[in-house]
Amino acid sequence: MDEYVLPLLMIACLLAGIMSGYPVAFVLAGLGVVFTFIGDIPLAFLGTVVSRIFTGNLANWLMVAIPLFVFMGLMLEKSGVAANLLRTLEAVFGGRPGGLAISVAVLGIVMAASTGIVGASVVLLGMLALPAMLEQRYDPKLASGVITASGTLGILIPPSIMLVLVGDILQISVGDLFMGALLPGLLLGGFYILYIVAAVLIAPEKAPAPPAAPSLGTSALVIRLLRDLFAPLLLIVGVLGSIVAGVATPTEAAAIGALGTLLIAAMVGQLTWSNLTSAVRETGLTTAMILFIALGATCFSVVFKRLGGDYMVEDAILGLGGGPYTTLAALMLLIFCLGFVLEWIEISYVTLPLFGPIVANVDFGLGLSSEETLIWFAVLVAVNLQTSFLTPPFGYALFYLKGIAPPGVTIGDIYRSSIPFVLIQLLGLFLVILFPAIVLWLPRTLIGG
Repeated sequence: MDEYVLPLLMIACLLAGIMSGYPVAFVLAGLGVVFTFIGDIPLAFLGTVVSRIFTGNLANWLMVAIPLFVFMGLMLEKSGVAANLLRTLEAVFGGRPGGLAISVAVLGIVMAASTGIVGASVVLLGMLALPAMLEQRYDPKLASGVITASGTLGILIPPSIMLVLVGDILQISVGDLFMGALLPGLLLGGFYILYIVAAVLIAPEKAPAPPAAPSLGTSALVIRLLRDLFAPLLLIVGVLGSIVAGVATPTEAAAIGALGTLLIAAMVGQLTWSNLTSAVRETGLTTAMILFIALGATCFSVVFKRLGGDYMVEDAILGLGGGPYTTLAALMLLIFCLGFVLEWIEISYVTLPLFGPIVANVDFGLGLSSEETLIWFAVLVAVNLQTSFLTPPFGYALFYLKGIAPPGVTIGDIYRSSIPFVLIQLLGLFLVILFPAIVLWLPRTLIGG
């Protein structure tokens, strides 16, 4: 145990630094430099860190996809397409108890497949739907839970920034990862809708029907729905279709999506200078945050491994005994617990470089190649990390919603609203562990193997 004193101290200092509220990127990088001196590592070793940062982050072509996907999501949000689609879905489902909540869940799935930006999705759904749901006398806890959970689907359903980063960290195909995450994401969205239906059947007063049902005819409603779905579906086909068909890399597909949202905004008259500059500014801020965390995490992880931290983690995990699924359960439990206090970016960059090699060399008895095992594991991590947006005290989706919620909706209501949806996500995680084909069927079908 003595040889692992410094890695353990490094982890303790990391948690203390994060809990202090100091910027995570500087905590990670600072600890890497400080423990270089504490561990008596030659200063020349820091040159290795700089080289790793340049080749792994700054010169990484895949990382260009991040600002493009962020820009795509922000421009689609500002185009007003989502607002029009929600009004149409409300006309389709809104005449029934729970109809507006189902409309929000469906819109969350569509927006997730179009944008992949959680913060934008939660704020957009909250601003569009929460006042209407409260006016319709919805239970604030049900309304808040549906909005936050549906908004977080953007981190799992491709195109997702999380999947791009996870694929890069684990050195697996992002295109295969996109295909593998699609069915689990749709499965979770379906579970949300089933939960809404069940909640309404058990307690109709939680989501009453509106006093007056929509009066549009069936044909007019179908035409309106097709019209409002056209732009998001065109974007989904352009981005995901080009990746699946093999005609574009994820980075090139992100560029197609960014251009597509500009054309959509122009067609609906929302390509204004104000919207464009706002989207560019927010894209720069989000990308800078992710990049700085990536740089700091690289410095931390390289020094951590030099001090023997990777061997410490491997010994701790494999020392549990009980077989491969015990190992997997321990990793999933650790990631889930970290989600209470850390954001998914920090969790990904700190844990995946350590866990990935362990999982790749474990035989789960499923006849999977190392690449398939890592794709399955990456999707498990993504489903697990989605809960980090909903778990108090630092669930970011909860605070996104609180920031735009009416005064009558308390943070306690929003905290309690997340509980059933976290349980649903854990159910989804269990099913994906139990049935790896949920992840691997689509990549195998589309690319063979």
